[in-house]
Amino acid sequence: MQPIVQPFFDPVTGTVTYVVFQSGRQECAVIDPVLDYDPKAGRTATTNADRVIEFVRQRGLHVQWILETHAHADHLSAAHYLRDQLGGKIAIGEHIRTVQGVFKKLFNLEPEFRLDGSQFDHLFRENETFSIGALTARALCVPGHTPADTAYQIGDVLFVGDTLFMPDVGTARCDFPGGNAHTLYGSIRKLLDLPGDTRLFMCHDYPPKGREPEWETTVLAQRAHNIHVHDGVSEEQFVSMREARDATLAMPVLILPSVQVNIRAGDLPPADENGTRYLKIPLNAF
Repeated sequence: MQPIVQPFFDPVTGTVTYVVFQSGRQECAVIDPVLDYDPKAGRTATTNADRVIEFVRQRGLHVQWILETHAHADHLSAAHYLRDQLGGKIAIGEHIRTVQGVFKKLFNLEPEFRLDGSQFDHLFRENETFSIGALTARALCVPGHTPADTAYQIGDVLFVGDTLFMPDVGTARCDFPGGNAHTLYGSIRKLLDLPGDTRLFMCHDYPPKGREPEWETTVLAQRAHNIHVHDGVSEEQFVSMREARDATLAMPVLILPSVQVNIRAGDLPPADENGTRYLKIPLNAF
């Protein structure tokens, strides 16, 4: 039995949220939900998440899992909001603890902020299997972009997070804290060793001019056409390209607000004594 995949594309952040379920069954998972954030006003909204909620309720689905592929740097997670509205367990790879340790120090977070991943309901180990109704799923550790990146294999489909983009866009950057181009190359090759007809679903698409957003491809298409890591590209060639390219990239617009929310499983920082929640902007830290 293979999954049905319903995408929800956010053109502001280029993020794709997925609802994954099985025909004739109610259980589902939501992958990488987006919380809208206006950086000019410091205001959040739930427009993207409410689209997902509407779909889940209209289809009579029951959320078992809210899966994060990593602590995103380009959008705030709506996982906490979705759990409040729909239930389910928020889960991420166990190496989120490493990411939390880096960013607790960077943002000088409150002493009570724990570095054990307990903000999430479940931390996946490498190759851990779990169920979405009658669907069998597997968590694959794919570090390199960040230490905590996790891909999810569900039936004949694979949700790759930020390891890969569409073949004409390439691969994820590796210059965030804990990123490593050598490690990413190994993670990508692990994914591309899967059967060629495995369907791959991207977390983002940043299409070149003239192409509409897309988010589904295959292992075979990536091996043949990915501009950064197609078959024949050696690890040394990839690392040289990736490091040179990363040195030219600006930081994502939302990296500072998003990371400090996403290491909390999408929860906002605790309110100050005046009742207002604040995000921190560390000066000259990057």
